[in-house]
Amino acid sequence: MNPADLNFYLLAIPIASCIVCALLIVVLRPLLLRYALARPNARSSHKTPTPQGGGAAVIAATTIAVALSSVFCSTAIGTGILLVFVATVALAMVGAFDDLRSIPVLPRLILQALAAGIVLATLPTDIRIVPAVPIWSERALLLIGGLWFINLVNFMDGLDWMTLAETLPVTTALALFGLYGQLPAGPTIVALALGGAMIGFAPFNRPVARLFLGDVGSLPIGLLIAWCLLQLAAGGHLIAAVLLPLYYLADATITLARRMARGEAIWTAHRCHFYQRATENGLSVMQIVAEVFVLNVCLALLAACSIFLKSPYVEIMALTAGAGGVALVLVRFSRPRKSFS
Repeated sequence: MNPADLNFYLLAIPIASCIVCALLIVVLRPLLLRYALARPNARSSHKTPTPQGGGAAVIAATTIAVALSSVFCSTAIGTGILLVFVATVALAMVGAFDDLRSIPVLPRLILQALAAGIVLATLPTDIRIVPAVPIWSERALLLIGGLWFINLVNFMDGLDWMTLAETLPVTTALALFGLYGQLPAGPTIVALALGGAMIGFAPFNRPVARLFLGDVGSLPIGLLIAWCLLQLAAGGHLIAAVLLPLYYLADATITLARRMARGEAIWTAHRCHFYQRATENGLSVMQIVAEVFVLNVCLALLAACSIFLKSPYVEIMALTAGAGGVALVLVRFSRPRKSFS
């Protein structure tokens, strides 16, 4: 396939994924209204019952777009993607069941760990992230990290457009890195497809949302992004792989640590995340997601600097700047807005 044809097919991936996702949502929404209403609870930012499960369309559209890309540019996709999508679809089914009927914490974690383990099994044994660490301990840490990433996307999906503000800059950056040869073709195509599907979902989740992702979407989205970031880190770009999701990592991890320190049941619904506190401190939903989106674009630019400028000094500076930017946003979210009345 000549480069012009390949570029055409790559451009078609997010467009097709976007259209398929939007069409599936139109078809599925009446069923979701009837069977999958999310009622307000201690964690909710919404005040009225709203259908959830839109993530089913996102994952279906992503899967279809990746499958179609394998037909038109078969040399671009590795065989490991099949197992990745087996794990993704299985995790989506777990999430769908949890949306309709609650699954106990331990079985849910076991099923999530199995999905993360399947994804890790696709890695060749010669791929290492930190060669100085024994491979068995690295793989164990990657399993824990994958499990955490699956859940943190779910934890952070508590505000309209919040997941879009995270996934769109991340998937766009991953796709661009791939187009410039810094990421394998497989995760590049997955990033293109997932980003397009999220754009197709966006009009339905626009504040005030008419549809939520649900666990059927947030869990497998976390798995797919974690796999893409793992592939980026395996290619020698660990700092970039940390920078791209740094806001989500910081907000979710700090919140979890605080709740554990207070002796709270960390698996119960809550409103302790920084972005949730921001709504209580006077910021509107649009202000919060706009700030998160801008922050993530800045993190993506810093990740690009760490990749293309190829200097340990630049990597340290990029990571420091990224951490500083995340800290500023978290502090702003945690402080009440000043009133001038």
